[in-house]
Amino acid sequence: MNQDIDNVLRDWEYKPGVVQARLVDAPGGRQVIQMRVDLGVLQLEVDARPDGAHPHGHDTYYEYLHDRSRAAQRAGSKFVLSEEESQEADREFMQFYHRRVCWLALRQYARAMRDADHTLTFMDLVKRHSPGDEYTQAHEQYRGFVLFHRTQAASALQVEKNNPEQAVDEVRSGLEKLKAFFLEFGLEEQMEEDPMVQHLKKIESTLREQYDIGATLHEQLEQAIAAEDYERAAQLRDALNKRKR
Repeated sequence: MNQDIDNVLRDWEYKPGVVQARLVDAPGGRQVIQMRVDLGVLQLEVDARPDGAHPHGHDTYYEYLHDRSRAAQRAGSKFVLSEEESQEADREFMQFYHRRVCWLALRQYARAMRDADHTLTFMDLVKRHSPGDEYTQAHEQYRGFVLFHRTQAASALQVEKNNPEQAVDEVRSGLEKLKAFFLEFGLEEQMEEDPMVQHLKKIESTLREQYDIGATLHEQLEQAIAAEDYERAAQLRDALNKRKR
């Protein structure tokens, strides 16, 4: 059986700086993602862990470490990632990064959010059980980037669902989380100049202009609470709950 991928590479030219991804049918009736990279093609599973592995019988390495941390907690002992566990965690972070950017390129926004949430939850676990400050900072520096991707996906998904006002709220929520990220690192003065922040603000401005959005229900609620107009605030909460349902 011919095992080279010359035909695939020849028919799919690599374009530097562009995320090139596609969904293809694979044996067994499943779909996989293929991602074009400079040295060939990556193939990723669409569910659970992107490489299809089941670390220690778990769907992801995060789930395995989460179980280990809970076991240590029940035993009253402290759980700290070993060098091997740290390396395996890094490998899973990278795999989910590749799939997340593929989902964004494919406009599969709910799936991009799911993978971003996995990464953020995994980052929380790593932060709690890190072997040292250096390892913690090596990961925490990317939290803003993951939040940026998740905000992009969440906003785009609401636009896709014809909910532009909620898309604006998603951008505002993402900007608040990014603000907390910058504050944690003492970089609040640099926030306004950050390309991620500027890009999200541009998305918000475009949405407001394109769909003629003034103050969203969330913004009106904040204004009512600030003005101590609690009757108005209750009405707005009801409207928000109704919209969610």
